Amino acid sequence: MKLLLTSGGVTNPTIHAALVELLGKPVAQARALVVPTAQWGHPLCGPESVRGLVAADPGFRHFSGLGWASLGVLELTALPTIGADRWVPWVREADVLLVDGGDATYLAHWMRASGLADLLPSLPDHVWVGVSAGSMVMTPRIGSSFVEWADAPDDRGLGVVDFSIFPHLDAFPTNTLADAERWAAGLDGPAYAIDEQTAIRVVDGTATVVSEGRWVELGA
Repeated sequence: MKLLLTSGGVTNPTIHAALVELLGKPVAQARALVVPTAQWGHPLCGPESVRGLVAADPGFRHFSGLGWASLGVLELTALPTIGADRWVPWVREADVLLVDGGDATYLAHWMRASGLADLLPSLPDHVWVGVSAGSMVMTPRIGSSFVEWADAPDDRGLGVVDFSIFPHLDAFPTNTLADAERWAAGLDGPAYAIDEQTAIRVVDGTATVVSEGRWVELGA
């Protein structure tokens, strides 16, 4: 699977161009499934924010509102109860998974429990576009300061990539570079701090930073 790991979505022409290159077609010709699951694991998210994501409200214009050929919903918590014979074809028929933010450990749990994590290696031509936790879930660890789900056993992600991500650099008072450096000191591998105008493109295990904003490489 090809990855576009963002903090705030497809927020500028440089990230948009990277997305189109990964898709191999214009956004308007691509079929998308949006995954809201991580939102349920975060205390600041809920029905209204999920509705906005799914409805492609103006607040999600850089993500679900980009103008996809079709936009469906893939709610991971439902998948174990309906059978893979139904939902796996939905995923295979899509071009891109739009995976929203929230709590990355909650998302990782349901990716494993639903079977989606096991399916991903069989989707080499699909594109994963993550926002915040939707990006962090692909990393080895998210750092304890980003864990909001009370039942999370630890801060581990899926480890699809070998680096961690500190999102929303400078977007909030607690997301300064100094905060990112303290966060990185608690990890045991490489990491990036990225702002809302930055993404990390990963193809065949090779990561490339795509940015019109600020990013810093941290850690080992």
